[in-house]
Amino acid sequence: MNDDLRRRAQVHAALGDPARLAIVDSLVLGDASPGEVGQRLGLPTNLVAHHVKVLQDAGLVVRARSEGDRRRTYLRLVPEVLASLAPPALDAADRVVFVCTHNSARSQLAAALWRDRVGGTAASAGTHPAARVHPRAVKVAHRHGLTLDPAATAHVADVVHDGDLVIAVCDNAHEDLAGPGAPVHPRLHWSVPDPARVGTDAAFEAAYSDLAGRITRLAPAVVPAGQRMTPDRDPRP
Repeated sequence: MNDDLRRRAQVHAALGDPARLAIVDSLVLGDASPGEVGQRLGLPTNLVAHHVKVLQDAGLVVRARSEGDRRRTYLRLVPEVLASLAPPALDAADRVVFVCTHNSARSQLAAALWRDRVGGTAASAGTHPAARVHPRAVKVAHRHGLTLDPAATAHVADVVHDGDLVIAVCDNAHEDLAGPGAPVHPRLHWSVPDPARVGTDAAFEAAYSDLAGRITRLAPAVVPAGQRMTPDRDPRP
């Protein structure tokens, strides 16, 4: 276990007590003395002192002497430590390529979602591409303001290049590409159920929602901090 994991575990442990989490919450927007924190949260002085020490040891809180009354100290949150709880960012990638078996639904929806919400370059492919995109995938994309080209399916070997972040969005594609001799190897695997097996609008909507949530979680690890995601657009009244 590396030092970064140990440090993050210590921070998580410090935040695992409701009182300490409440202290951190109280310091997010402004500084406060230990006495003020105790008054706000209804905690006795000895408990505040104990919890503050644990937070200090984890690096979450620092003390600063008042420039006015030098006998008083103020607690200040260290937001960088909270930010460090997120998993480390992935290596930079030229683009994101989503792969499923037939390149007819999940990978197509994922690439369209990435382009729309994140704004980065994205592509899709299949290990055994179908002739056309599934009509229900086109339908659910249109419902959310996205456009899919019904004829734009492709084989993974013709799409993926060096420098791509490859994400298998189905189990079959992941297993096909994980073996020896595969043309590419996915960096990530998303086990999204195949909506075509069920064949209903609800199944395709569920796949869309699953992919949208995963993209929301992935984007901060891939996209520079200054590039903001676009919220989902739903043209339905």
